[in-house]
Amino acid sequence: MRRAIFPGSFDPLTLGHSDIITRAINLFDEVVVAIGINASKKYMFSLEERQQFIQKAFKNEPKVKVVTYQGLTVDFCKEIEANFILRGLRNPADFEFEKAIAHTNRTLSKIETVFLLTSAQTSFISSSIVRDVIRNNGDYTILVPDTVRVK
Repeated sequence: MRRAIFPGSFDPLTLGHSDIITRAINLFDEVVVAIGINASKKYMFSLEERQQFIQKAFKNEPKVKVVTYQGLTVDFCKEIEANFILRGLRNPADFEFEKAIAHTNRTLSKIETVFLLTSAQTSFISSSIVRDVIRNNGDYTILVPDTVRVK
């Protein structure tokens, strides 16, 4: 089985994330969206909210699973028998950052990293931009799936 893990904080899920997940469904037998837990990080949305955003967005897609994990991504990959780490690239800076992580992961294990370029219409969207728009009472709804709503 070709199982890919798509790790991230997804704080919140964006249209860019959704685009990568949707396109990965055609490449892998299973896409595990893995929400990393980092105790030192301050999140805008709770872990439960982030899980629900993703689960609701992909409720009709049986090939997408949503889980949480702690620790090294490569260790979690081994635990769930994922063969690939999936990452989205928006720009050259993302590539340089992700390349270093991919090389490190490949050194620590034999898990391959697969990069997908974000679509042109979502390449400018990041979770941090969405959080800024939310904090400043802007219309964040054009940047996220319908399942992401601020209470």
